[in-house]
Amino acid sequence: MEMNQYLEVFIEESKEHLQACNEQLLELEKNPEDIKIVNEIFRSAHTLKGMSATMGYEDLANLTHQMENVLDAIRNQKIKVNAEILDVVFLAVDDLEAMVQSIAEGGDGKRDVSEAVEKLMLIEKGESPAQSAARAETAAAIAEPQGMIKSTYDDFEWTVIQQSKEQGFESYEISIALRADCLLKAARVFMVFEVLEKSGEVIKATPSVEQLEEEQFDQEFSVTIVTKETPEDIRQKLLKVSEVERIEVLRLSMENYSTQEALKEAEAAPPAAEVAAEAASDMPKEDKKAPTVKQVSNKTIRVNIERLDILMNLFEELVIDRGRLEQISKELNNQELHETVEHMSRISGDLQNIILNMRMVPIETVFNRFPRMVRQLARDLNKKINLEIVGAETELDRTVIDEIGDPLVHLIRNALDHGVETPEVRKENGKSEEGNVVLKAYHSGNHVFIEIEDDGAGINKDKVIKKALKNGIITEQTASALTDKQAYELIFASGFSTADKISDVSGRGVGLDVVKNTIESLGGSVSIDSKVGQGSIFSIQLPLTLSIISVMLVEIEKEKYAIPLSSIIETAIIRKEDILSAHNQKVIDFRGKVVPLLSLKEIFEVPSENHEEEFISVVIVRKGEKMAGLVVDSFIGQQEVVLKSLGNYLTSVFAISGATILGDGQVALIVDCNALIK
Repeated sequence: MEMNQYLEVFIEESKEHLQACNEQLLELEKNPEDIKIVNEIFRSAHTLKGMSATMGYEDLANLTHQMENVLDAIRNQKIKVNAEILDVVFLAVDDLEAMVQSIAEGGDGKRDVSEAVEKLMLIEKGESPAQSAARAETAAAIAEPQGMIKSTYDDFEWTVIQQSKEQGFESYEISIALRADCLLKAARVFMVFEVLEKSGEVIKATPSVEQLEEEQFDQEFSVTIVTKETPEDIRQKLLKVSEVERIEVLRLSMENYSTQEALKEAEAAPPAAEVAAEAASDMPKEDKKAPTVKQVSNKTIRVNIERLDILMNLFEELVIDRGRLEQISKELNNQELHETVEHMSRISGDLQNIILNMRMVPIETVFNRFPRMVRQLARDLNKKINLEIVGAETELDRTVIDEIGDPLVHLIRNALDHGVETPEVRKENGKSEEGNVVLKAYHSGNHVFIEIEDDGAGINKDKVIKKALKNGIITEQTASALTDKQAYELIFASGFSTADKISDVSGRGVGLDVVKNTIESLGGSVSIDSKVGQGSIFSIQLPLTLSIISVMLVEIEKEKYAIPLSSIIETAIIRKEDILSAHNQKVIDFRGKVVPLLSLKEIFEVPSENHEEEFISVVIVRKGEKMAGLVVDSFIGQQEVVLKSLGNYLTSVFAISGATILGDGQVALIVDCNALIK
């Protein structure tokens, strides 16, 4: 049990140190001469090395030690910081994060880090990893023609190879070796064929396809393909298939035909000499979920979130009873009871704040991983991107925090790939070469809004509609009646993509539909605003999921409604003659601003008796910068209430976010002000 406690602390602190390394490396890239930053990274790496060695994670300790040597050389000015060195250190941090994640998931923390270690050692010696890799590739290229073909081809197959050559195609014999511990060999063969059939046309397999499907081979098999792709591209694609250990690609020519004819009498040809160095192990993907929880505290205790849920549920019942006691106290008018209830209200109020704060986590725990991701993605896309983060201190319930990471990754990748143009195009359009992406979070009412804004090309409505028609998502008749916003919403359809070609970043139509589904499953919504040539804003609205909220109780006829205090600016009583009309909308002049009036009686279709009154009660509410006045019959007062869901049968009730039970047992509906203000 004691070791488990140490392990939890080790995992938490390791994640903090690795997050610090990522942040400081990004700073170092901006200020390569600043030795203070190098010292900060060195301290984090040194601490991580010590902790790893103490806990017995040798791979972690060894890689961190090698990274530490490079950092030491940088701070002693033996090595000068450049982009290549930073890439290698980032690669090492990726490996470290993957190992810590493996430990957190109950693994042994082991990983093949030979590529990162080798590159770090080259940097330490003052050599360039890129130049060394180039030398290795040159050696492999020279070695390639020396290989011997493994398969035997008949005259018809040689004719196909010859004719393909005349039409500008190349023929390659590809030898694939699976790992010795591979269990599902037939599945791996299927995946290899799937990759190759996308690259060209398969003309032969040794052993035959039937034997391969029945796993009647050891670990190696060969496939002959006709394609226009380069051997290196084919090799890299095949290495992405799991459990593939080695790939050898041999170009076929008529010289091979002559050699085969000469050896026809002999036994099967000897195995081909190795034509290239073995490829490096799979690189960790940039959008791999590596959660980083940042909690700066000297004394912490880890509590299962389920226990907090139970505590919250019990406290909700207590709040309902507190409201009931306050009601009874007023009715009985007993001084002693009144004082006791008042004291209990104060104590339970403090307890409520503590319970709610225990569940709240700053959104920066999600945002922290994006600067690194944007840096790498910008380089892959050959774009210049400046990421600005606003409102990282905004707090959100832990359960929501855990779910929004992936949707935000998709939206940021979308902004970088589809939104921001290349430096050349931006320059032609009179923009600065560097594109801006702003990631902003803020509270509004009992919701949190997250916005991803870019100053790129915007969304081309015609292109979206054209693609939607082609995919059969909408009809010609529907298309002609679509507003701009409705057209933009089409990009959330499953399988929809406006990318002209499929890349590692986008084009497969997987992403934005996942974003929408995830956000809606959390009780939120996502909307788009865009201007062609100026950029786009993706806005996510999420509930705080606070079970207990402060509200203003109002009355409409004999029905009671609750308006969250966090949405209210103020209440006002106005004369009927002060109401103006603009564009068929009732408005009032509120402190020099024109504010539209909305009658809750009409919106919620409350049965009413027609009686004219000279004065009208109005609650002024806001959503971001926009305001509206809600017309009610009377104000009851402020109260803290428990927010209860309306259940699965009433999921789409307009402008109602839930209900609450009042002290006298009545049910009051809670108004969703964000839905009323467009």
